Amino acid sequence: MSDELLIEIGCEDLPARYVRPLAECLADSVRDGLDERGVAHGEVRALGTPRRLAVLIDAVAARQPDQERARKGPSVKAAFDAEGAPTRAAEGFARSCGVTVDDLLREDDYLVYRATETGRDTAALLPGILEGALQAMDATVPRRMRWDATEATFARPVRWLVALLGDTVVPWSAFGLDADRTTHGHRFHAPDAIALARAADYEGALRAAKVVADMQARRDAVREQVEAEARGCGGTARITDELLEEVAALVEWPVAVRGRIGAEFMGLPPEVIVTTVETNQRYFTVFDDAGALLPAFITVANIASRDPQQVVAGNERVVRPRLADALFFWNQDRRQPLADFLPRLADATFQKDLGTIRDKVDRVTALARDLAAALDADGAACERAALLCKADLATQMVFEFPELQGIMGGYYAREAGEPAAVADAIAEHYQPVGAGAPIPATAAGRVVALADKLDTLAGIFAAGQPPTASKDPFALRRAAIGVLRIVLEGGLRLDLRAWLSTAIDAQPVDCDRAAVLGQLWAFVAERLRGVLAEDGIGRETFDAVAALDVVDVGDFAARARAVRAFTAMPEAAQLAAAHKRARNVLRQADSDSGGEPDPARFVDDAERALADSLAAQAARQEAHLRDGAYAEGLRALAALQAPVDAFFDAVMVNADDPALRANRLALLGALDRTCRRVADLSLLSG
Repeated sequence: MSDELLIEIGCEDLPARYVRPLAECLADSVRDGLDERGVAHGEVRALGTPRRLAVLIDAVAARQPDQERARKGPSVKAAFDAEGAPTRAAEGFARSCGVTVDDLLREDDYLVYRATETGRDTAALLPGILEGALQAMDATVPRRMRWDATEATFARPVRWLVALLGDTVVPWSAFGLDADRTTHGHRFHAPDAIALARAADYEGALRAAKVVADMQARRDAVREQVEAEARGCGGTARITDELLEEVAALVEWPVAVRGRIGAEFMGLPPEVIVTTVETNQRYFTVFDDAGALLPAFITVANIASRDPQQVVAGNERVVRPRLADALFFWNQDRRQPLADFLPRLADATFQKDLGTIRDKVDRVTALARDLAAALDADGAACERAALLCKADLATQMVFEFPELQGIMGGYYAREAGEPAAVADAIAEHYQPVGAGAPIPATAAGRVVALADKLDTLAGIFAAGQPPTASKDPFALRRAAIGVLRIVLEGGLRLDLRAWLSTAIDAQPVDCDRAAVLGQLWAFVAERLRGVLAEDGIGRETFDAVAALDVVDVGDFAARARAVRAFTAMPEAAQLAAAHKRARNVLRQADSDSGGEPDPARFVDDAERALADSLAAQAARQEAHLRDGAYAEGLRALAALQAPVDAFFDAVMVNADDPALRANRLALLGALDRTCRRVADLSLLSG
């Protein structure tokens, strides 16, 4: 016999960021608790709104099955003396199991206790399961509230509990409350209590009471309504996953309404309006087909008002003063050119050991000048953009909206008459701002972005504050990934380790610069491993290329992709195994294998065949590698597989004759060098 299980925790309005994590934690904990106790069940669904967290589970068995219990005791040898009488060890074990020694079994020379424990009713098991669930939920919320004399704590005060298995109330108490079958609908549309006859009635009863409990269904409803409203004003809504999730977690009965942005604000940069409307108000903005911002916003109310215009007017009244503030900052900041804000950066500390933000700007400017020369970019534009890239940090707009740093610098640079290349580079230099976000589109933007990120990485490592497993206050992981993505996606060729060394040398701290470089390069290399893993480059392939100490990450990626393709060839595994064998022989012989083999000393046809194949492949490989055609160079090595196998089958490398042995080791050395032109093939599976 089985039935649906419903657990609901009703509370005062939760912050949007807690709804899904807490609902999923409750569902996962109850599911795990049932599984640990062997209680069969069907689909588990996490449900949640601002006022409730719930789990609904199909086909929960009424009882757990009988449990087979087994305990392993002392060995038979330790359990009985020479006369066969039980020892204290045997008697103690039997006593701990609640039986006599005669009731114990002998299995594999050990005493074993086995018993069948009768399964318990699921309703009796649930209070313990739910207690564990509450503990797990407490760990999910960093700050909890206490609201009465019970000393109970939760994310928000708990007002009711529901626990139903089928049509039966589960005896559960928590937060000073006893669970029953009474839930509550929408605070305004359906304020009366709702008595549930069965757990299966839950979602239908709530929907009738203007509550959509399913989080995904509520997200879908928000999206559909917002898109419909946007079409109504001739545009498309900008809907990000983060905003959609937050808005869906703020309402129980979503109703989208459309408001207008005053014409006087439409002269603001669109990013300012989007930040004001979306980030501060949780409204959706609307764009036309050409990508221009329309004077409209869409908000999602938690009520179906009889007078929607009152809701619209209220939201317009809220957003207007925020936009008015933004317009004031925009007008005030433009009264002076962007360069005039530069001296104020001398009053702002970047990091206590690394000086002010102005000091950082000077380092970034010098690094950008050198990078521009190396990358054949416009040196004057790169240097000017680097000098001004942080100036907007001193503006009123960025002080109020920090997320607009860089973006506003680009606008203010254009207003001040700076060249377009300079303004674009300033606007782009924080990019990429996250996973999947675009890299700078312009050459100057890439140069300044690289210089800024390299300086931050070098400075913080030089100051002895690398990120830990749990803390990365300067976002160094993101900076390193940003550097790698700019280089790889921008098709740049740089000796990245040398540029990190240059950035470290510019830092105003005393440190072991070689040690800092080693630590920083290892950190960046590990980020490169992750970036290439997203491109399908496995750990083995990565390590094979890394063994050659390749410092140009673009070259590194090209080699790794070629090795990945090579490993799909049938000859690859055998050649890798042969290379591994050759390196082992060289290592055991303590040979540097630096010399070339002497053909006059060959005594076996297999030696001559391998030498001839190596010579032919070396010429062919050299032509491919000169053109950067690593895949072709590796494919050419496939022809070595047969002569290498024949060599190892027919030839004793460690011959008694020292000269013969040295010549054969030199031949293996030539094989080793050939197999390590693109990557160390011995590190591949063979």
